[in-house]
Amino acid sequence: MKNTQPAQLFRKLPSVDEVMRSPAISALAVSHGHEPVTDAARVVLSGLRREIASGLLDDHALGLALSGLPHAVESQLRRALSYSLRPLINATGVILHTNLGRAPLGEAAIEHIREIAASYSNLEFDIEQGARGQRDAHVDRLFRKLLSQGALGIGASMPEEAVSTGSDISTIVVNNNAAAVLLALNTLAEGEEVIVSRGELVEIGGSFRIPDVMAKSGAILREVGTTNRTRATDYRGAITERTRLLLRVHRSNFEITGFTEQPSTAELVTLARERGIPLMEDLGSGALLDLRSVGINGEPGVLDSLRSGVDIVTYSGDKLLGGPQAGLISGASKLVARMRSNSLFRALRVDKLIYAALEAILLAYVRHDHDAIPTLRMMRLSKGEIGKRAEALASRIPLHRLNFEIVDGDSLLGGGSAPSSVLPTRLLALVCLGLSADELAAELRSSDPPIVARVDEGRVLLDLRTVFPEQDDALAAAITRISA
Repeated sequence: MKNTQPAQLFRKLPSVDEVMRSPAISALAVSHGHEPVTDAARVVLSGLRREIASGLLDDHALGLALSGLPHAVESQLRRALSYSLRPLINATGVILHTNLGRAPLGEAAIEHIREIAASYSNLEFDIEQGARGQRDAHVDRLFRKLLSQGALGIGASMPEEAVSTGSDISTIVVNNNAAAVLLALNTLAEGEEVIVSRGELVEIGGSFRIPDVMAKSGAILREVGTTNRTRATDYRGAITERTRLLLRVHRSNFEITGFTEQPSTAELVTLARERGIPLMEDLGSGALLDLRSVGINGEPGVLDSLRSGVDIVTYSGDKLLGGPQAGLISGASKLVARMRSNSLFRALRVDKLIYAALEAILLAYVRHDHDAIPTLRMMRLSKGEIGKRAEALASRIPLHRLNFEIVDGDSLLGGGSAPSSVLPTRLLALVCLGLSADELAAELRSSDPPIVARVDEGRVLLDLRTVFPEQDDALAAAITRISA
């Protein structure tokens, strides 16, 4: 390599104006706009300056780079003007993968979003009365239908506002479950005490901590019990004249095992009735479908909590419900009405697109059309069905550089739901000659669309439970490209 001084190389770089006057770049500016092309040219020239300063370019290499300058500017422009948020293929087998956007939406939800987004709508307009309406009315009617299948049986000793029956349940929507917890605590216990078990002071993804959210809400945390053992008598002994709420928090992404004890929901409901204090439960995931039907045990459902006598339940829209990101608050109508009138509710409310998606999802539940909800459809797939698809995909893979086998494995719910529960599946395990498992996984991610898979024990594992059938062709094409 000829040792050319950096100062000499820097002098050979054209100015941005010179680049912009070249015919190829001028044509780009006409079709894409002068400013974006100028920015792209600056980025490319800055990159060349860094490479010169680092000693990575000699005179010959710089000449080659300058001859390819129009192509480099065009490539940079394409990257700058393309979407950052992209669809991809989730072959991890994690159904509610937080990093991959959690629950995908079904066709009905997408179509309803499209028609509402493309037009004006009756978001806050009562068509019959010709007057202003409430935006949460569009889904509250459906939640009432789904959650009124059993009386809650709140005792007469409860305050009037905390008394709820199966037909006296309301639901409001905010932007996520953390916001739902924040709004509920601020409304029901600002400046006063909330009793929580020490074993339920959880932290989940994104540093969401119950003590921190409670502090932001203005409520005062009153811890009871120990990390592993808390009894109903601990709650009873902690109640004072300042106690405004009993809070139960679902341990969404971990379990405490061994020498443990936790009061049942029924025990806390009884205590709440006796003392006239509302009981709130943060379910986190919040299933409307009985997950025991798909082999998932121990994951409490929204209806289970309400039937047991819990007054307020908070849960997510984009987890086990299978809808868009949202925080849902369901429970005694008079308590929910107080939250609706809280000024914080306006700051946390969601837009028309979330309501459109939720309405479509809830209608699928009302119709018992669970296969219209991708999350539920994936949960319901059998190991045999997935195995047949894996065999069909394997038959399309050329063996030039690849070795594969179909093995037993487990799919996960993800999203902090049922952390110890798995769904049996069949996995396509790939090994590629000349590539490590991590390099093969990187090659899959570089495909269009990107493919995200698991790496385990030197193999790349593909779980078709979370791959849509219409994506099988793209998956086979990517694997074939890598094999060739």
